[in-house]
Amino acid sequence: MNYISIQDIDSLSKWVKSALKIKKNPLKNQDLGKNKTLGMLFFNPSLRTRLSTQKAALNLGMNVMVMNFTNEGWTLEFEDGAVMNSGASEHIKEAAEVVSQYCDIIAIRAFAGLVDKEKDYAETVISGFLKHATVPIVNMESAVRHPMQSLADAITMEEYKTKHKPKVVLSWAPHPKALPQAVANSFVEMMQMQKDMDFVITHPEGYELSPEITKDCKIEYDQNKAFENADFVYVKNWSNFNDYGKVTNIDPNWTVTAEKMALTNNGKFMHCLPVRRNVIVSDEVIDSENSIVIQQANNRTYSAQLVLQKILKKL
Repeated sequence: MNYISIQDIDSLSKWVKSALKIKKNPLKNQDLGKNKTLGMLFFNPSLRTRLSTQKAALNLGMNVMVMNFTNEGWTLEFEDGAVMNSGASEHIKEAAEVVSQYCDIIAIRAFAGLVDKEKDYAETVISGFLKHATVPIVNMESAVRHPMQSLADAITMEEYKTKHKPKVVLSWAPHPKALPQAVANSFVEMMQMQKDMDFVITHPEGYELSPEITKDCKIEYDQNKAFENADFVYVKNWSNFNDYGKVTNIDPNWTVTAEKMALTNNGKFMHCLPVRRNVIVSDEVIDSENSIVIQQANNRTYSAQLVLQKILKKL
């Protein structure tokens, strides 16, 4: 069993219920991972993902090994048939097979390069490990998806769900740097699995996500209109998909403010973190009682623990 996409989940509602049970007693299965090792490979920085996944593994009794390819290890080559006479020192084929001998599960974090869309959406790093590793692979955020985060988001919304059919908004917000689409993509895919929620995406024209991911989702280019009567407002920047990896809009009018949240149905503010205050969202909003970003971050442990637990039971 691998966990690469939120679509690897057979029943989101059942998974969410299982995660909430784990949250009540996180040490219940602390012997499940005895004598098992989780290898965590980071090709990009991490705070919540690293610590929450490591804590989840420890809750299950696993050993954990962490390697940062940003400043440790050899540069990897992923192309089959490559003539390695410059640059990369080791091929993914050997690296994946070797790490598989040391670990029972391999978890990987590798962001989009935001230069070559075709290469990013081919998921070069994750695909390389899936092809050559001999143990299960877990996606801790790849070029295109962040399924650990979207599972945690689903858990969080279940905890704060309304009695009526909730309205959920995914809103773009400005950012000075080009950011990947991974978090937004996985949130959209997760929301498509929700049968009892109204969902709308709002962003400036030209900032559409991949049509293969958004499919028939409702898109509203007027942010204020989208926020009306919303119960959950999930905010995230993503760089331009069509003019790939570019920042073509930094309009501060898209920053989430108290005035915009006042349009909602006492809506909860959500963000995966880290967040640029007073660029993505005002201090007044993120510090308000309706901000549940810290609770989201806490649930990252239980989304990771559920994924690891399900894999361990199949080993």
